[in-house]
Amino acid sequence: MSDIAARLDAVRERIRTAETRFGRPRGSVRLLAVSKTQPASAVAEALRSGQHAFGENYLQEALEKMQALAGESAEWHFIGPLQSNKTKAVAAHFDWVHSLDRLKTARRLSEQRPPERGPLNVCLQVNIDAEPSKSGVEPGELPGLARSVAALANLALRGLMAIPAPSGDFERQRAGFRRLRQLFERLREDGLAELDTLSMGMSNDLEAAIAEGATLVRVGTAVFGPRDA
Repeated sequence: MSDIAARLDAVRERIRTAETRFGRPRGSVRLLAVSKTQPASAVAEALRSGQHAFGENYLQEALEKMQALAGESAEWHFIGPLQSNKTKAVAAHFDWVHSLDRLKTARRLSEQRPPERGPLNVCLQVNIDAEPSKSGVEPGELPGLARSVAALANLALRGLMAIPAPSGDFERQRAGFRRLRQLFERLREDGLAELDTLSMGMSNDLEAAIAEGATLVRVGTAVFGPRDA
């Protein structure tokens, strides 16, 4: 068994264990393997091990991997900061965007999405801890943005994403994810019942995220190993 296959098995077991521990249905949490800075060969190895959803932060790097792996059954998620000059390529080549936080950007994605690809799945990134260094919509502005994005013809608003302030304390980790879940539930109660995705939790805190309702965890280091500096 390859190193990546062994790590994938270990992460899947962590997910299954957390699902059981916190009363979640088996299979309710999906793994997104964060493949940024990893070569196409590493993604190919993960594909051979049954992983099909991959998260990328850097557009040009991602496009090169897509070309190298053309014909494979990979599902590509853009999870990095989204600049306006990148929206056309992201709309054309990705299946999901997790980092949407502006209506202007959403409109560009909708206008530039090729009709034959169907709606682009999107999550709104929330700056859940009001950190100046992080992107994301402020919680108070979320309902208005969510309603506007949900109305765009070529986008499918699926849910929310956040990267809470890091903490080594399990209960503090849970608290950040709980705030995102509460915002998610409020949106559903206010008429956006089609929302089904909470993209939260990474290598160091995925258990806390699953405890608070994550449906998708974004894991890089625990799958691919430490990144080169």
